[in-house]
Amino acid sequence: MPDPKIVLDGGDVRRVLTRIAHEIVENGGPPDRLALVGIHRRGALLAARLRELLGELHGIDVPLGDLDISFYRDDVALRDGFPIVHATHLDFDVEGRTVVIVDDVLFTGRTVRAAIEALFDYGRPARVQLAVLADRGHRELPLRPDYVGKNLPTARSERVYVRVAELDGEDGVTIAEQPLAPLGRPEEAGRHQDTGLDAPRR
Repeated sequence: MPDPKIVLDGGDVRRVLTRIAHEIVENGGPPDRLALVGIHRRGALLAARLRELLGELHGIDVPLGDLDISFYRDDVALRDGFPIVHATHLDFDVEGRTVVIVDDVLFTGRTVRAAIEALFDYGRPARVQLAVLADRGHRELPLRPDYVGKNLPTARSERVYVRVAELDGEDGVTIAEQPLAPLGRPEEAGRHQDTGLDAPRR
């Protein structure tokens, strides 16, 4: 099996997150009505970094939340065992805000659909935008990100692996040729692996 191809190293991840932070300021509307919400797990960590960058680069202090979408997935009944559940934290009013949902990899779009459904259980934002570190294509729903770190043309037989320092000790994004795992197969420890219906979150 060929070695994984590195598409973003640690420095690249920092640079694309910095660019996304600038773009959010330009296109996210009034800063006082802006909020970031990350999808567990790695999306939540990336959202926290974006919040830090918005404060560091633009002096903006935005509310930060995170979503667990385990029971909103449209394939939850098809998966073996019980989903790994994380707490959702939305300690602010989403009404009338521009909420930027943050995730690591955008694939079929089903994870984002579930996140939007979960978010609207907490109120009605004025706008919902999407920021992703990597967009690998193969959409199954009519969704398009507003902010993209890197577009990655991939084959269905390939997987995108995202590593973040908080969980994995380093930042990076790689692509590897590998057959898709069946539903219910555990992730390899410490890595995000996307599957045919978007990745399970740990």
